Amino acid sequence: MTKTVLFDLDGTLLDTEKDFTRVLNSQLASYGFAPVKPLQVRNSVSSGARALIKLGYNIDESHEKFSTYLEEFLDRYESCISQTECNLFPGIASLLDALNKADIPWGIVTNKPSRFTLPLIKNFPALAASGVVICADHLKNSKPDPEGILLACERMGCEPAEAIYVGDHLKDVQATAAAGATSIAVRWGYIPDDLPIEDWQADHLINHPDEILVQAIR
Repeated sequence: MTKTVLFDLDGTLLDTEKDFTRVLNSQLASYGFAPVKPLQVRNSVSSGARALIKLGYNIDESHEKFSTYLEEFLDRYESCISQTECNLFPGIASLLDALNKADIPWGIVTNKPSRFTLPLIKNFPALAASGVVICADHLKNSKPDPEGILLACERMGCEPAEAIYVGDHLKDVQATAAAGATSIAVRWGYIPDDLPIEDWQADHLINHPDEILVQAIR
């Protein structure tokens, strides 16, 4: 049975670490703070912009300037999207082309707000055929809640049991399980050191995008 394939965005389809590192370090420099390393960003980015502010400034959300730093970071990030330095992960473009040629429907479900997601994906023609794009602000609850996956399934006209969700974080697997879909965890994404992928209990662990096509046509 052919399945609908749904994807996380950052760390699954797109390698966006360069943009986040560039924007955060530019902001840090403007306040006289030391830069962070790309690997540090990769280990934090799946937890969102708040995690990056905590990383860069070594503060928590109770700090009086946390909200100011966060909003500035988001504005800086938004302004750089048209000159993005991120790329599709190796093998993603050919995978999406193969899904299109096989008439296998696919879409995107991300915790990233639409103000960033929609202009970002316009930079990548391979993402134009996405059947649905579900963003954080389309929902009441973000992953690990299953709401986004369930909404995507509804809009794609498929039952959750007929869907695969592909992601690079434990919350992706948790959301998929709660939705009643099949989870695929990818080893090439932004996997935190303290969350080994083998412990996530995903239905499938994969090393290369080609393996997704195999699962989609089973």
